[in-house]
Amino acid sequence: KLSSEVHPALAFFALWGAVGWLTMVEGGQGSLVGLAPVNRELYKDSHKIAYKCSKIAHKGDSLDRYLLGRQFMVVMVVFTVNMSGGPLEGAEVWGFPQVILNIFLTSGLAMILFTCMVGQLNSQVNASHHMLDYLNNYFGLFTLWVANAIEFSGLLHSSYVIQLLVGLLAGQPIESNDEPRTGIETVFFWFRCLMSLAILAFCIAVTMVALFNDQTTMWDGVPAGVSVVVFFFLMCVVGMLEGMQIAFFAVAKKTSAERGEGVFAKKTCKLLYFGEGNNLPGFMIGRQLMVVSCMFFVARVTSVKLEGDEENIFGVSDAAQELFNTGLLGALMLTILGSISWQLVASAFPLAFMRSPITYVLLRICLGLECTGICQGAWVLAAIHKKIAGFQRDEVYIGTAAERAKQEMSDDPDQLRLGVGHLVKLPGFSDNAPKALQRLLKKDPSVGQYINNIVNQIESQHGSVNSQE
Repeated sequence: KLSSEVHPALAFFALWGAVGWLTMVEGGQGSLVGLAPVNRELYKDSHKIAYKCSKIAHKGDSLDRYLLGRQFMVVMVVFTVNMSGGPLEGAEVWGFPQVILNIFLTSGLAMILFTCMVGQLNSQVNASHHMLDYLNNYFGLFTLWVANAIEFSGLLHSSYVIQLLVGLLAGQPIESNDEPRTGIETVFFWFRCLMSLAILAFCIAVTMVALFNDQTTMWDGVPAGVSVVVFFFLMCVVGMLEGMQIAFFAVAKKTSAERGEGVFAKKTCKLLYFGEGNNLPGFMIGRQLMVVSCMFFVARVTSVKLEGDEENIFGVSDAAQELFNTGLLGALMLTILGSISWQLVASAFPLAFMRSPITYVLLRICLGLECTGICQGAWVLAAIHKKIAGFQRDEVYIGTAAERAKQEMSDDPDQLRLGVGHLVKLPGFSDNAPKALQRLLKKDPSVGQYINNIVNQIESQHGSVNSQE
């Protein structure tokens, strides 16, 4: 779209700029969530910018607000990549046969793999073990400011309404670390909530009109009714995959008895924690590929496209119609209804997610995608990125969790706000547990704590031995 309507150079820089920014959006999230329990005074002098980021993100409920704004950034980046790199009708590349072009270009597979491996997976790999080095730059600080600005704008405040409703349905109040709001702050908060609900309703109206009138960038020949069904189906798939992360994290800390007696709950848990834990990181990789794939298709389904003689939707001005054509409205709707809402529901009702047969089916699909090895190139890219950037493990700077405890600067896991109404997700990458620890985990239900703490301790011990040798 950008290449044909503006200039190929703009499309080129927009594509690479969006994917480059996505690396920091994804890696920054992993770093900020991972550093939340760590005493920031430990790296105050060695990583001054990361320290500044931590001071901003780990105060009160700031981490939740950052994660909210960051979710919209991810969706917007995917929509931008689709608008910049989406192939035009009849496009040819290097004389490849049409069947190859259909598989990789027309279907969007090339863009999906490019976005996943370059923009997401490689940054998650590095940020999972090099949080301080990854975040210690002004690009990371700027990304944090942008995410917070998006949240402050009120565009996503309808999510807070959903958050409160979910808390009421679950019979659990939403816990907050912020100071109670003043009267003016309360009025401003609810004003933004109402504004967000109005904007969301307008986005839904515009998207539905465009879908039913066949005025989107959906492939030619697809009936309008089918486009609507595909849109809602893909949005539900994205929502399930987003919610599954939250549910898996919550259920990991429960005993087998607490996970319920549901057939699919048992099958899901058995598959997820099978053997030495290979399926847990495998799910995260396959899930990432599925989410990005669905987002690209949703971007195509919801991006408005009018023919030359067609009237603007709702008779708006040409400038407003150009805004509709960017896909921004679809991105906002997908963020709230297809991502954040499902995460909030999963945080309140994780067992309901685990009991669903859809969860088990999606888990199987994600593991199947990972088994194909189609995204293994991300590990190579991560190694190259690590080498160029000179990343070092966090333990080099702040020691292991056990060493920090001896210095009377123990980690504080309460800094991570988990449970009803919170969006902290399962870590994307962690090494597998040794068999001895697997046996220990059967007696100890704190699997989530194991993922976040024990693995890093074991790996750092191996790293220190290797460095001494």
